[in-house]
Amino acid sequence: GKGEHGKPYPLTEEDHDDSAYRENGFNIFVSNNIALERSLPDIRHPNCKHKVYLEALPNTSIIIPFHNEGWTSLLRTIHSIINRTPDSLIAEIILVDDFSDREHLKEKLEEYMVRFAKVRIVRTKKREGLIRTRLLGASLARGEVLTFLDSHCEVNVNWLPPLLNQIALNHKTIVCPMIDVIDHNHFGYEAQAGDAMRGAFDWEMYYKRIPIPPELQRADPSDPFESPVMAGGLFAVNRKWFWELGGYDPGLEIWGGEQYEISFKVWMCGGGMYDVPCSRVGHIYRKYVPYKVPSGTSLARNLKRVAETWMDEFAEYIYQRRPEYRHLSTGDISAQKELRKHLKCKDFKWFMAAVAWDVPKYYPPVEPPPAAWGEIRNVAANLCVDSKHGATGTELRLDICVKDGSERTWSHEQLFTFGWREDIRPGEPLHTRKFCFDAISHSSPVTLYDCHGMKGNQHWSYRKDKTLFHPVSSSCIDCNPAEKKIFMNRCDPLSETQQWIFEHINMTVLEKFNSKASS
Repeated sequence: GKGEHGKPYPLTEEDHDDSAYRENGFNIFVSNNIALERSLPDIRHPNCKHKVYLEALPNTSIIIPFHNEGWTSLLRTIHSIINRTPDSLIAEIILVDDFSDREHLKEKLEEYMVRFAKVRIVRTKKREGLIRTRLLGASLARGEVLTFLDSHCEVNVNWLPPLLNQIALNHKTIVCPMIDVIDHNHFGYEAQAGDAMRGAFDWEMYYKRIPIPPELQRADPSDPFESPVMAGGLFAVNRKWFWELGGYDPGLEIWGGEQYEISFKVWMCGGGMYDVPCSRVGHIYRKYVPYKVPSGTSLARNLKRVAETWMDEFAEYIYQRRPEYRHLSTGDISAQKELRKHLKCKDFKWFMAAVAWDVPKYYPPVEPPPAAWGEIRNVAANLCVDSKHGATGTELRLDICVKDGSERTWSHEQLFTFGWREDIRPGEPLHTRKFCFDAISHSSPVTLYDCHGMKGNQHWSYRKDKTLFHPVSSSCIDCNPAEKKIFMNRCDPLSETQQWIFEHINMTVLEKFNSKASS
């Protein structure tokens, strides 16, 4: 059938209709047309097939919070768990309904779940948000281990034993599966880009993934590896240890920041966290969140609460980038501070030195100085590069320079930063946007694309002859002043259309870049 082995569902134009997405943030039409018990490709490392786990593994309560989840996506989650998990390891499956109002999630769901002896449904009395909904499920659980999943997942072959095994070896361990991607449109199943990577964060508290450094690479790449922070929704933890750690901070509102809180806490307070390559769970990353998340400041407030409780003097690096956080109230955190003292937790400086020591290489707390910034003016045209506040896919254009009295409307964006990652981003050095100049060939337009920080198509070099050189395609940024177009071309340093002048230059940094390139 369609969608079997995790293959993409063949879509026609009309299947892309936005109404298919509106209620769930993914294509419910496709979900309804593939089997509830579809097969998935076994994409584990081959060594996983030969691993031996402890005979006496702890059992687990699987906790699945949901709010207005689609019928077939919720059922497929449950069926995949029942079909791919040894029954003896499941103490119970707790579905926690966070005040859904869709008809199919009421009696219809209860009648359906009767066929599964281990499933029980618990409902909140009002909209609580993800964090408190998970806590409610955890407080009712009876299993030795708590396993948290999302309500639009498909677990893969033998996903649970490798997680439980790691906890059996050390009960103070939190473990996370590899999270595979189920496409929100065609439901194809595949690994994330880069597959096994460490969870990290930047200093605005965006979740990031970074390569496993050589020092931590195991002889067997299918062995569990340490990760500084978890992605969020999918993990397993010994139940008693979870409550010893205080569960989630009950002062965290609705959604957001909780994955940092639990990650910092487990590491700093005597435990550890591992990603387990032999455990794989597919997850639908939604196109957008289909329901209203109450109160817009809850994420910022949560992040500040976590920073103030756990990050010590490192919180300052966040406030430098997010000054608006400085005067947010965190609410009362005395109980959290008390917990930290009671558990004799180490400080955040220790965490950065012992656990997240490789994060600053990718996300330095203090941004190194940029090589150049300000307007980028073309010599031939005497016009400036303008990105018009565009997002991914926007083509860069030439326009009258704002400095030359081009009417200062909001439509212009002419300040750029050529920063320490050797990419060029819109914005001033301390406030760049997360888009980078990107080119895919020696004749393509130059566009903005989500920054990936991995050089490649986003790697630029500003040379003495004023050309902006693109090492990957070995070509230069050129322009057509009459049409105001900007594009890649074979380098010709004598052509003034390929000469660009940055408003500000830090020669020390620039020379370091260029000497690195030539060596």
